[in-house]
Amino acid sequence: MEHEQEYERARTRAVEAATPVNRRNWDDRARVHGQDRYYDVAGFLAGASPLRTLERRLCEDVAGRDLLHLQCHFGLDTLGWVRLGARAVGLDFSPVAITRARELAREAGLPATFVCADVLAPPADLAGRFDLVVATYGVLCWIGAMDRWARTAANALRPGGRLVLVDGHPLMQMFDRRDPLVLDFPYGDDGPHRFAGVGTYADPQAVLAHPETVQWAHSVGEIVTALCRAGLRVVEVAEHLDSEADERPGVLVAGDDGRWRLPVAGQNLPVLLSVVAVKG
Repeated sequence: MEHEQEYERARTRAVEAATPVNRRNWDDRARVHGQDRYYDVAGFLAGASPLRTLERRLCEDVAGRDLLHLQCHFGLDTLGWVRLGARAVGLDFSPVAITRARELAREAGLPATFVCADVLAPPADLAGRFDLVVATYGVLCWIGAMDRWARTAANALRPGGRLVLVDGHPLMQMFDRRDPLVLDFPYGDDGPHRFAGVGTYADPQAVLAHPETVQWAHSVGEIVTALCRAGLRVVEVAEHLDSEADERPGVLVAGDDGRWRLPVAGQNLPVLLSVVAVKG
């Protein structure tokens, strides 16, 4: 018991140390993202949807439903849900991202609420308010306390409400290069990992004042177990062998059908993980 308590204290210290590092990095990203082809803001303002087929299918009809978008960045997807009729709240820990999200909402003429807060310590007034909690793409690698993240999602839901999670598959996230094969990230949680890359996934040429990040790995088992411990009933887990977008530039391969895959030794490895869980 004492060993477990010390382990949790060490984890808490690591998460607290990582938060300002990652917040500075995401403030920088929020200043440059949306001025690139990855985030097609002009297309969105002209009526295009930023949402992908997978999450739209899993969320089903959102019209008239209360939706919380975790780690919403500068709000593009949040506003995509609003366009489909959801009453949406976006939450993100970057004040720069939240400012940009509010500006984008005004420019698009769409009603949405954006809250600046750490997903591991959300405002108490979000509890029990939502029919849907949504978190998609590049979400969990920033989370050092998976159990706390799961509790945030569970606490925000009404009884019968659903969490829809779509993220890069833990196996895919191990890859630095596919050919020759180089793995630079673990499959499961073994503590924080520090990186200091150049550019961002949306703009490889971007120069960030704060390039350092701290990230964590989470296996499929760790993710599902955390959701169950938070009181959610997992109803669907799917491992997707392709994606409609290039989740890992330089790693995935585009097929003739326009889908992106991760072929290794003649076999396709999973690219995306999706989980649907229900409260109560």
